[in-house]
Amino acid sequence: MRFILIDKIVSLQSGKEIKAVKNVSLAEEYLADHFPTFPVLPGVLLLEGLIESASWLVREAENFAHSMILLAEARNVKYKSFLAPGGQIEYTVEARKIEENVSSFRGFGISDDERIVEAKFGLRHFNLADENPSMAAVDAKVIEEMKRRWKLLKN
Repeated sequence: MRFILIDKIVSLQSGKEIKAVKNVSLAEEYLADHFPTFPVLPGVLLLEGLIESASWLVREAENFAHSMILLAEARNVKYKSFLAPGGQIEYTVEARKIEENVSSFRGFGISDDERIVEAKFGLRHFNLADENPSMAAVDAKVIEEMKRRWKLLKN
């Protein structure tokens, strides 16, 4: 993942709900192009913040069983406002179900007491070695990196 869209996990109810925050800095490289005279966090990255939050909920609930957690579907995505540099968004993601290889969620992001994004979405989770056993070492490396990042986000 090129961009990390969660700065801190604020609260977690295992397998049920996660709250996480993202602070937007003018130094973030994508703001130079989106948009030069009116920099705002791109809508797709607002959605990615929800997805990233849900991914941590899955990892924690499954004890980091999978290296890959990817978006399977997004529905009812609504963007209601912009998030400019200097702003902070708090994501709240609620699990509808978390199963072995799929999960579904609903979530929203709030900035300055205003809901600016909301969505229903599903994720799929798997290991690369499921299809190609020679990828087991890559799975292990990715999972260890996610465990290290988890420790940083939870502090």
